[in-house]
Amino acid sequence: MRTIKINEKGQAVAPKSTFMTSEAFQVSHETNIYWLGGAGVMIHSHQTNIMVDPVLEGFDMPLLYEIPITSANVTTLDGVLITHIDNDHFSKPTCQHVKDVCKKYYAPNYVAEVMQNEGLDCKKCDIGEAFSISDIQVRLTPAKHNWQNGVKKWQYRYWEEKDYCGYWFDTKEGTIWIPGDSKLLESQLHMDEPDVILFDFADNDWHITFDGAVRLANTYPNAKLICIHWGSVDAPDMTPFNGNPNRLLDRIQNPDRIIVLAPGEKFTV
Repeated sequence: MRTIKINEKGQAVAPKSTFMTSEAFQVSHETNIYWLGGAGVMIHSHQTNIMVDPVLEGFDMPLLYEIPITSANVTTLDGVLITHIDNDHFSKPTCQHVKDVCKKYYAPNYVAEVMQNEGLDCKKCDIGEAFSISDIQVRLTPAKHNWQNGVKKWQYRYWEEKDYCGYWFDTKEGTIWIPGDSKLLESQLHMDEPDVILFDFADNDWHITFDGAVRLANTYPNAKLICIHWGSVDAPDMTPFNGNPNRLLDRIQNPDRIIVLAPGEKFTV
């Protein structure tokens, strides 16, 4: 695993960004995953391009990395998928700015309604629902992240578990799973083993917790683990943003499967 830089505030910092070009969107004969920084990813499979939770501008906290692609340089998207309403996952500016090059948006329950009200062509999806985006098969997986019910500011509605999700992708080269921001759920430990997990290991009670992440990883001991949701936000006192991949090395079975990408760097499935 590559060396992890620790900054003067004690935060593990993502490697220097690799800036994405139009080549990332062109037809190929493989499936590639790009970490966009934070929780965002792009999956390019043959002729299909999907972004999940892209935050390419407009985030309201200082960042530790350079965003690897601007909305203006996104050439074509078959879909943008959002896991939930939090603004480090659902960027209204990004979704609006790629509107002319994105064929369709997808999201669970409440956030889909918000996106529709923003004028976005968004399909409202149920947990467990499956659909196709070109040659990629997609299914929503359960998540539990309804922390807003405990914060007065957000109690203008009751937040249900169906307002949050992960996504499972079947591609020609293998299966990819993004669990999303979530407490560890028993159902997440009884799935088919994916080939790749987009791996949040934040030690936070409304995320998976570090011990929960270790348990999930060791339940699927052959899955590649691409680290996300770390090293991106200048917030040393906020546990959701302060994972350090080095902590995983002596807790994870087959630690050579831990993948630390730079934002914008390509991983081929």
